[in-house]
Amino acid sequence: MSGSEPREKIGILGGTFDPVHVGHLMDASAARYQLGLDRVLVVPARDPWQKHGTVIAPAEIRFEMLAAALDGAAGLEASRIELERDGPTYTIDTVEQLGAPGRALVLVMGSDVAATLDSWHRVDELRELVTLAIVDRHDASVPDPEGWRVVRVSVPQLQLSSTDLRRRVAAGEPIDFLVPMPAVRVLRAHGLYAVS
Repeated sequence: MSGSEPREKIGILGGTFDPVHVGHLMDASAARYQLGLDRVLVVPARDPWQKHGTVIAPAEIRFEMLAAALDGAAGLEASRIELERDGPTYTIDTVEQLGAPGRALVLVMGSDVAATLDSWHRVDELRELVTLAIVDRHDASVPDPEGWRVVRVSVPQLQLSSTDLRRRVAAGEPIDFLVPMPAVRVLRAHGLYAVS
């Protein structure tokens, strides 16, 4: 091993996870395997600045669902790092907090999110600190964002979104197996997303 080669490779998959679903877990697992990551931190945003006012479930309950869904998943960890910080949630703050000598950070995201990177907070600093792992969910690959170190992760295509899952719950439709069953139990225990 050369002196410049990282001793540890950590993936970071952030999001609202409102609710977490099998597509999120599939992305994290595929990135860990395909990129040889030591672990992937799945990080729910406490107060995502780009979605301020649109997140339905409280952060602590979203974390509870995520932790339940990841229980026993090798190399995948629910992280409280953004829940323990005050103010709006910015990825650059998380990356800076996780940075350490000998550690490589890989930011895992869908191609839809990668297309919005120019609007992110302190994006030029973020570009210097991470490698992007873009999850390809479609037949047509999105071009690499300019100036970033990019790797690709391929996963089977699923038409699944947290927005649609919330709609299904409100309509009384089943979400079993679209959301991991331990997370479904947490969701139901808290009465999330149901029409009042």
